[in-house]
Amino acid sequence: MAADPLTRFPSVAYLEKHAKRRIPHFAWEYLAQGTGAERAMERNVEALQDVLLTPEFGKGLLDPDLSTVLFGVEYELPVGIAPVGLTGLIWPGADQALARTAAARRIPYVASTVGTGELEDVGPMAKGMGWFQLYPPRDMKILESLLGRAEAAGFTTLVITADVPAASRRERQTRAEVTVPPKITPKLVARAAIRPAWSMGILKSGLPRFRTLERYVDAASMKQTAGFVGANLGGTLSWDYMKTVRTMWDGPMVIKGLLHPDDAERAVAVGSDGIVVSNHGGRQFDGAPASIEALPPIVDRVGGELAIMFDSGVRSGLDIARALALGADFAFAGRAFMFGLGAMGASGPDHVATLFELEMKSVLHNLGCASPAELRSRHPRFR
Repeated sequence: MAADPLTRFPSVAYLEKHAKRRIPHFAWEYLAQGTGAERAMERNVEALQDVLLTPEFGKGLLDPDLSTVLFGVEYELPVGIAPVGLTGLIWPGADQALARTAAARRIPYVASTVGTGELEDVGPMAKGMGWFQLYPPRDMKILESLLGRAEAAGFTTLVITADVPAASRRERQTRAEVTVPPKITPKLVARAAIRPAWSMGILKSGLPRFRTLERYVDAASMKQTAGFVGANLGGTLSWDYMKTVRTMWDGPMVIKGLLHPDDAERAVAVGSDGIVVSNHGGRQFDGAPASIEALPPIVDRVGGELAIMFDSGVRSGLDIARALALGADFAFAGRAFMFGLGAMGASGPDHVATLFELEMKSVLHNLGCASPAELRSRHPRFR
């Protein structure tokens, strides 16, 4: 009899350890690495652990309600699935599994422009829970096309990534010979061969491709599509560009990757409905502050003027509670859900959602909170 998932994987940390043993080395290095000395990635986790909350007791019987309303939609948990690129490298069918989890658990799933599922495929699977993350194209016709396709596929909210002005140097990825497309070398074949579950999935689904972008490339090989990404996405984002996007998208618009209060004010000025305080999971600039350290000044500056969301370093329900206590309206996790995929396959993301739910309810009980909204009154402070 298979072990109960909660017994085998009682936290995201256990999923992380098992995922490392279950997916090939090059896929693990793509997922787990940061940039530079990887201190920004480490700071995200360490700084979250330094946030302390003070319990209040004598509250009587509590039945914490984790549901949260954001942009007029009620979500069952105050956490969503953050966008991740090249998802199919971590586990075959990753985008479809994430979309199904979002639909089943009623949490947001943010599909990446450079994910490996096609918008028209994964959008309907999310059943209204899908958000679309945009790496801004330089060609306005492609921008118009992507936005139209996202809307037609049922994506409700647009997330513009602002914190990738240029590709970052990711040294571990280089060392692990991670390339797009993957180079089929004897070393790659050997590394894949010792990960049979991953390899069987790849044989069934094929090597990961940027399916959403293939229609913009004359010959849609992975090499040519990857070249298209480098030549046509990013590098030109400006506040004027975001004003233009605002006129083209009727639903909620979110700007992701802000760390400075002045940028948060600019987001309000261009008509953004929300922002995500994030340093790209430590994958972009190693000298950035931890996202949780950047959150309070932004809340002080623009709290109440737009939705403030948090991302980077979330590994538990306690981390989600810490972000909400410091003023975030919602949180997102990327690597945690991908660890679930790597460790458990298609059922992994749902297990991560279960862990977050159980952990958050435990946190709220121990703090004497009936809902996430009460967390701000639990005197959050950095150690």
